[in-house]
Amino acid sequence: DDLFDFVKDNYVNKAYVEQARQARRQQEKKIRVLMTQRSIPDIGWADQTIELFLNEIATMDSNNFLSNVGLGEREGRTYSSLVAQRHYHLSHGIGRSGDIAAIQPKAAGSSLMYQLANALVLDLLKLSGTPKVKRAIILPVATGMSMTLCMITLKQQRPQSKYVIWPRIDQKSCLKCIFTAGLEPIIIPNILEGDELRTNMEAIEDAIDRVGAENVTCIFTTSSCFAPRGFDKVEQVAQLCSKNDIPHLINNAYGLIDSKSMHLISESMRLGRVDYFVQSTDKNLMVPVGGAIVASPNKNLIEQLSQIYPGRASVAPIMDVFITLMSMGKSEWVSLRKTRRELYNYMKEEAAIIAAKYNERILHTPNNTISLGMTLTNFDEPSLIGSHLFIRNCSGMRIVTNAQVKIINGITFEPYGSHYDEYPSPYMVMAAGMGVTYEEINTFIKRLDKCLGGFYRE
Repeated sequence: DDLFDFVKDNYVNKAYVEQARQARRQQEKKIRVLMTQRSIPDIGWADQTIELFLNEIATMDSNNFLSNVGLGEREGRTYSSLVAQRHYHLSHGIGRSGDIAAIQPKAAGSSLMYQLANALVLDLLKLSGTPKVKRAIILPVATGMSMTLCMITLKQQRPQSKYVIWPRIDQKSCLKCIFTAGLEPIIIPNILEGDELRTNMEAIEDAIDRVGAENVTCIFTTSSCFAPRGFDKVEQVAQLCSKNDIPHLINNAYGLIDSKSMHLISESMRLGRVDYFVQSTDKNLMVPVGGAIVASPNKNLIEQLSQIYPGRASVAPIMDVFITLMSMGKSEWVSLRKTRRELYNYMKEEAAIIAAKYNERILHTPNNTISLGMTLTNFDEPSLIGSHLFIRNCSGMRIVTNAQVKIINGITFEPYGSHYDEYPSPYMVMAAGMGVTYEEINTFIKRLDKCLGGFYRE
């Protein structure tokens, strides 16, 4: 206000200055509401307001103090002005050597943003269908490494344990994160029910009986995956974990976008035990790769996890999430999720038309509302279809046959890709991810039709 008064008295007409003052106060009011309510705004902020806030909190970090003299080994200096601008001059990162969530003395602004970002993702999780979640934290590593950190935390609580019971999903990072945590997987084969692969609850119970519940670090389930695998029976697993006092870790990598996935987790927390559930920031929030949201119905578990992370960390993935949620707002998030589900149904209908044209069909996987599969039984070399689609600028879909063999950390999967040893047919799988559009689906269907026509065996 002093600056506005000075301008009014010495430079610019009073009426104009008062108008500018009111405009500034409107932006400041938004910031006060954010600081007070610690929740996502109903309507997203304008870029100008977001930048105003980031520039303001940047002045709270010591590398931006006008009179600061830095004599330590790490003083937040940046050589390139482009790098400094990219990070809004927030150079110190987050956390301290003993706790990633700790307030950093040199970086009050960065620490403030991290606390607010964590509050925003907690609000997001509750808005998306998990009201019982008590705390969430953004880790500046992707989903696989975040799950590793969760396992290490659980291992510290159960030092005698060494096994992770894991219903099979053919995604390399899921298996590798178990080994990276220094643990041993007990791989549970899935059950084929019609076209869909489901959780083998009997095999999980047998594994617990065989090795002893006290020797199990956690049961590691999946609530978002590629068809024809359905989401795990996480509610039943949660009840089993509660009964046997075994931690339960859920891989919810891209389940935040899907109401069914979030309902499964919510019911699991209500009916049984859930220790952590982990979701990717890029797959759910349309930000660059590099972060994950870890959440829990137990505040202490998040505190213990934050103390596991070694050293400080980059603020970049946290800033990406903060900016995105403040720009998006609650109303746009709800709209994007609704549109994604509609587009999943649309993609399924359009793909079914193409499948019928070539005497194929859409796999029936009612427990997967993110991706779908289409058989490729009438094609001599189905694997070539994927490469032809890729060179036609179609990305993301997968062609799965029974021919691929993978060795991961010394474990041989023959075949690999379908989450099952003997899936009855080759297939293509595609997903309706967050942000997909009608135009993309229509273009893909046209290119798929043209491509299949060149390979079809009459």
